[in-house]
Amino acid sequence: MEQFLQNRIIIIAGHYGSGKTNIAVNLAVALAKAGKKVCVTDLDIVNPYFRSADNAPELNALGVRTIVPEFANSNVDLPTLPKEYYSIFSTDEYSIVDVGGDADGATVLAVDCDKYEQCGYSMYYVYNCYRPMTKDPNDAYLLLKHIEAKSRLSFCGIINNSNIGAETTAKAVRASLPFAEQVSRLSGLPIVATTALKSLAVEGAFPIENKTKQLF
Repeated sequence: MEQFLQNRIIIIAGHYGSGKTNIAVNLAVALAKAGKKVCVTDLDIVNPYFRSADNAPELNALGVRTIVPEFANSNVDLPTLPKEYYSIFSTDEYSIVDVGGDADGATVLAVDCDKYEQCGYSMYYVYNCYRPMTKDPNDAYLLLKHIEAKSRLSFCGIINNSNIGAETTAKAVRASLPFAEQVSRLSGLPIVATTALKSLAVEGAFPIENKTKQLF
């Protein structure tokens, strides 16, 4: 887990369906259980289906502060920032920012890119080689660059979260490694972690649980 703690603000971004929110929630849970002060900010103002707001009760029970869109989990969903959003730049908590998918979702970061730069941040690209639009490492790399351009921020590493939902096996996780390594070579960014469900017991992987809605 220490590989994620280079900066207090941790931004999780990537392709739709790559598992960004699941990574954000798992990381928050791990940090809270390690005794860290944590907050999670749901900045997905593009796609209301997958959002860390759904996990607010579990996170709050662990002492994790959650910052969610005002109309999250209601029949009203407006593209507005949470009222407490700007507190992440002044708090002493580890602040995990769950960003909407693709470049459109990352645009919200550009408004305050100067604040992120001043505070220091680590932005991680969540990669899933089993998603149609990022199956080709070259396409995954182009998406990475589009997100950087729209957010006006830079990635510092890749989280290989390659999975096929309930059908994921340890073999499938291991088979994803060459694809993730190619994205790493194209981008010049290190793979900071490869994730896998705890039940799969993949050696060397960062263990996670399914905390969010599943696509398949």
